Amino acid sequence: MCCVALMGAALAPSAKADEWNKKTVITFSGPVEIPGVHLTGWGVLPAGTYVFKILASQSDRHIVQIFNQDETAIYATILAIPNYRLKATDKTVITFSERPAGEPEALRAWFYPGRNWGEEFVYPKARAIELAKTTNTPVLFTTAEMPAEVAEPIKSADAPVVVELKRAPIMAYKPSGEEVQVAEVVTAPPAETLVAEAPAAPVVLMAPPVETVQEKKLPETASTLPLIAVLGLLSLGAAFAVRAVQIRVQ
Repeated sequence: MCCVALMGAALAPSAKADEWNKKTVITFSGPVEIPGVHLTGWGVLPAGTYVFKILASQSDRHIVQIFNQDETAIYATILAIPNYRLKATDKTVITFSERPAGEPEALRAWFYPGRNWGEEFVYPKARAIELAKTTNTPVLFTTAEMPAEVAEPIKSADAPVVVELKRAPIMAYKPSGEEVQVAEVVTAPPAETLVAEAPAAPVVLMAPPVETVQEKKLPETASTLPLIAVLGLLSLGAAFAVRAVQIRVQ
């Protein structure tokens, strides 16, 4: 696969403090084409520093947003699929689809530091076909009719555009022109990895049922008076024995 890996400038304190949304600061040395729904005029990011964050996360798809450096503007909201890799690194890794000379490289995937899986970005179908043919690599696409540009930034996970992205059908386009299922070109993370990333649900430990057994008592068939009489006689005998010992001592 013809991809070029870029080690981005990920700030360690920010990455650690905002691990829940995978906040990462990345600097591009040249223009970068991005998919998804972007602000008007921001389909290609100029060279500069940007912030990547996850807006919404599901087991099989994520919504990624790209901000300016000080996070005062949201340039794009992108649909992504978790993509597994065998070896994690301690730095951010951004991969691009190789493009002809003079054209901006197309954003392909984003791997967060220390993770074995990253975000494989989804393009509109028409653009995915072009990229697959020119780069000779499979490209993910959605057939859903999504707006390419918006006048206002998308700030909520409940926004209509985000809701559509969450349920949009996703396929992959091969350089041969064949449309295939995502599973044929993307390696999904192990189930336990995704579960470990999700917030833990409260665990309720249920004790096994305890069988109640009633204590069995023997029927009372005799009186306790004989026992009391025997105890009394024994007490008198003990008293006489003690008295006799005292007389002999004197």
